[in-house]
Amino acid sequence: MDLGFFTMPLHPPGANMTETLKSDLHQIVKLDELGYSEAWIGEHFTAQWENIPSPELFIAQALALTKNIKLGTGVTCMPNHNPFVLAHRIAQLDHMAEGRFYWGIGTGSFPGDMEVFGYSGENAIDNRAYTQASLETILQIWDDPKPGVYETEWWKFTIPEPQDDIGLRTHVTPYQKPHPPIGVAGISPNSSTLKMAGRRGWIPMSINLVPSGLLKSHWDAVEDGAAEAGITPDRSIWRVAREVFIAETTAEARRQVLDGTIGRDFEGYFLKLLPKHDMLGLLKVDPNMPDSDVTVEYLLDNVFIVGSVDEVAQKLNDLNGELGGFGTLLAMGHEWEPYDAWLGSMTMLKKEVMPKVA
Repeated sequence: MDLGFFTMPLHPPGANMTETLKSDLHQIVKLDELGYSEAWIGEHFTAQWENIPSPELFIAQALALTKNIKLGTGVTCMPNHNPFVLAHRIAQLDHMAEGRFYWGIGTGSFPGDMEVFGYSGENAIDNRAYTQASLETILQIWDDPKPGVYETEWWKFTIPEPQDDIGLRTHVTPYQKPHPPIGVAGISPNSSTLKMAGRRGWIPMSINLVPSGLLKSHWDAVEDGAAEAGITPDRSIWRVAREVFIAETTAEARRQVLDGTIGRDFEGYFLKLLPKHDMLGLLKVDPNMPDSDVTVEYLLDNVFIVGSVDEVAQKLNDLNGELGGFGTLLAMGHEWEPYDAWLGSMTMLKKEVMPKVA
């Protein structure tokens, strides 16, 4: 099993963006030094807690500060973007990364972002249809950008006729061929986006919020999509994100989660955000349990992977066995406060826990 990182990132409203960007970059540099294989960076325009609007810019700077770690958008929210512009921006970044880039995509977007782009309320769109159309358009631009008008209900642009005597043509294609590896994020049970990943042979990615029972349905969706395409899905490319924290003892690890950064982020953000959008059920082991029982302590006992080195290793082995195997664990990103405790946790995860994971 490989070890990676997924950061949204998470910073409380009012945080100094200049300083949070520096600290987020510092995390990526340290994880590269520790040997983490990859890191995915989120995209949000109107979420103060998740305050990076352009993961591509962040990745471009991180590439220059790191040596081996692969970096990915986590994720590009497709309804936020014009496909012609996006095709060029992602292709350029792939060249800058020279193989150290994954393109993570998502069908959704933060509710405030959807409002910004005019896709909320009575103007709500079919996000999956938008994403499918956008992807097909981008893949065509990269493969064979035929001149003409490209128009849907969501966008209209024209690829001009080439004028080779002056070098005018749509010409930018990715560094990796035929394109950078594409990762698709899934949230809901039997996710249709993960079914698409299975059908296309793309990287399936499961979010950090859901218990293991729901994660099983994610792989079922991948298998269903693969069966439709007549291919065999590869568990080694499945990414599973988890909240992970390690300390010298389980009691100390639990205390630091409940009283520290993870507890703050869930109590101040996720446990307030999810009920607003009827998504708190995603966190429930039992769909009939009352919302009031979904607390940070409940998540510690049922979803998070927290404890001593030996306990975290056992929990990861149990999860791996329960799911039937997956390829990469993505440890979730938070502010490293207190710094030494977080650096210690990330170091123990890589150097002491992962060697114990089958």
